[in-house]
Amino acid sequence: MKRWSGWAFVSLLLVPVLASALTLNGPHQQGGLLAGQVSPNSQVQALGHEVPVDAAGRFIIGLGRDAPARFMLRVEQPDGVVNTHSIEVAARDYAIQRIDGLPSNQVSPDADTLARIRRDNAAVGAARAERLPQRYFDSGWIWPVTGPISGVYGSQRILNGQPRQPHYGVDIARATGTPVRAPADGIVTLAARDLFFSGGTLILDHGQGLSSSFLHLSAMRVEAGDPVEQGEVIAEVGATGRVTGAHLDWRMNWFDQRIDPTLLVPPMPASTQP
Repeated sequence: MKRWSGWAFVSLLLVPVLASALTLNGPHQQGGLLAGQVSPNSQVQALGHEVPVDAAGRFIIGLGRDAPARFMLRVEQPDGVVNTHSIEVAARDYAIQRIDGLPSNQVSPDADTLARIRRDNAAVGAARAERLPQRYFDSGWIWPVTGPISGVYGSQRILNGQPRQPHYGVDIARATGTPVRAPADGIVTLAARDLFFSGGTLILDHGQGLSSSFLHLSAMRVEAGDPVEQGEVIAEVGATGRVTGAHLDWRMNWFDQRIDPTLLVPPMPASTQP
């Protein structure tokens, strides 16, 4: 599969911040991933995190689905000078669906199910707690699978008046067994075969707090701890967990910020859309 050279950032608000040895490029909008540069050996803080900075002064910041309209980015330079920058973030509109009249057992899980969900969440949280300093994502980005997009980032359902968790990824409809390829280089930190909601679930750490999650898989081709390269087959599409049909749900995190994978890859090939 052809490698995508560079990050395919959308053009919205790509205005760099230039002050006190700081540059910050990328989509300044909810779901975006920003690429920054400071003087080597500087320390950066943003959105409640000590931001990993490599030896060349490069870092990334992810903006979640509900990122605030403005956040403060703090840079402490090697000479001890501290500068604080106000970074604006554009809001997005999300698809909201309301469904009423559902049986209560389809809306509120029982105690045993809740206990299982908590165990699953703990396993996922431990995998995402990895702090790999390498910038594996410098490989660039490709789609893990191509096909019809059946679910979009940020959408949300309200069931019987109770808001459910928003959809934090992109769904790509493909048949069970379709190969899933690594969208960028990384290290596998979770290869779980039967989580309650997401079924077969694989997490790939791309470094500096950035990770991909692949949900509803039917088979794993890698195990936790394996290094993978962009384009390598890592799993197979499935219909495991709580789903109504076979598809890949691809999600991305920068620490606790859920970002939009579609802002990193080129447009889905038109030939794959219905």
